[in-house]
Amino acid sequence: MNAKLVKTGMIAAAAMNIGGVLLFSKAFTNVAINNADPVVMSNFGLLMIIVWGLAYLGAAFIPGKITWLAGAFAIEKLVYVVAWILWHSNNSLSALYSVDIFAGIFYSIYGLNDLIFMLFFVWVFLTQRKNN
Repeated sequence: MNAKLVKTGMIAAAAMNIGGVLLFSKAFTNVAINNADPVVMSNFGLLMIIVWGLAYLGAAFIPGKITWLAGAFAIEKLVYVVAWILWHSNNSLSALYSVDIFAGIFYSIYGLNDLIFMLFFVWVFLTQRKNN
């Protein structure tokens, strides 16, 4: 297992969560994101996404294996991927773009981003578990 790759991936996941939320929510002022999914993407929900980002950042600096932590991160990402798919099955992305382009972009990409990092976390989990 390449420790540098794991560290870089964790930092990238943190940057995407923290930076993505702050950018697309316009520092928690973009109510179009909140209104599009008031349960998952309330300002509280967005803040919790940042907190997960901080957890990824902390994990990046743990010397040694983070097998079960990576497994928990993979499950967390799976939850957001499922929420994103369900949102898309019940909502109009074009309608959201007409309200706010940042919200439209956010809802276009957040599930794909989470899927990519979910696969990364699964890879870390499986690789480290195999090497135990």
